[in-house]
Amino acid sequence: MLIGAGIALPGLMVAGCATTAMSGDMTEALRRLLTISSERALTRLVSDTGFLNDPAARLTLPGVEGDRSGAVLGALLRSAPVQRELTLAINRIAADAADRAAPMILDSIRSLTFSDALGIVRGGPTAATGYLQQAIGDRILDAMLPEVGRGLRQFDSQSVLGPVIRAATGINVSAIQRTITTQVAQTIWRAIGNEEAAIRNDPARAGDRLVAAMLTSGRLMGASQGAADR
Repeated sequence: MLIGAGIALPGLMVAGCATTAMSGDMTEALRRLLTISSERALTRLVSDTGFLNDPAARLTLPGVEGDRSGAVLGALLRSAPVQRELTLAINRIAADAADRAAPMILDSIRSLTFSDALGIVRGGPTAATGYLQQAIGDRILDAMLPEVGRGLRQFDSQSVLGPVIRAATGINVSAIQRTITTQVAQTIWRAIGNEEAAIRNDPARAGDRLVAAMLTSGRLMGASQGAADR
C-alpha cells in the first residue's frame, strides 16, 4: 500500500537564506516536514520485521484476562513456542496494519491546514506530528482495525496457534483487536515524532531546503523573541 501510494517528494530548488521560509509558504514547508517524517517512519515499520526488530515498536499479545480454558491451556498459551509464534504473528499484523494506514496519513498531510503555522514551527520537537495526530484522530484506528481483524482470524490456519486459540474460551477477541490497533497507532505516531525531532535537531537531515530554511528561521525568531522578553 505504501509503495502503491506513489508518494514522491518534490525537489524544488529554494534559496537557503534564513528569510526564505518565513516569506515563502510555511504551510508547504510543514507539509513537507510531515511527509518526510511519515515516509521514513512508515517505510521502516511496514517491512516484514519493522515492528519485530525495533524494541520500541515490538508488540506482544495483550493479556487474556477472562480466559476460562483451564490451567493446562493457560500454561500452553504462556509456553515459549506459542509465545514465540504469537509474537511473530502479532508483529506481522502490526506491519500490515501500518501499511494500510500509510496512504490515509499521507493523503491527510496533503490537505492539512495549520491554524498556527509559526507556533508549530517554533514548538516542541514533535509539534507538527502532534498536530497531525490530533487532526486525524480516530480515523487511523478505523483504517487499521479491519486489517488487524483479518490478521487475527488467520490464527485459525496456523499449525501451532490455531488449536490453542480455538480451545481457549472467554477470550475477548474484539478487545484484543482494538488493543493491538491502538498500540500500532501509538507506535506510528511515536516513530513519526522521532523522525520529526531528528530533523528539527539537524534540519539538513530533511534533504529539503525549504524545510531546512523554515526550521532555521524559526529558531532565529525564537531566539530573537526570547531576547526581547528578557
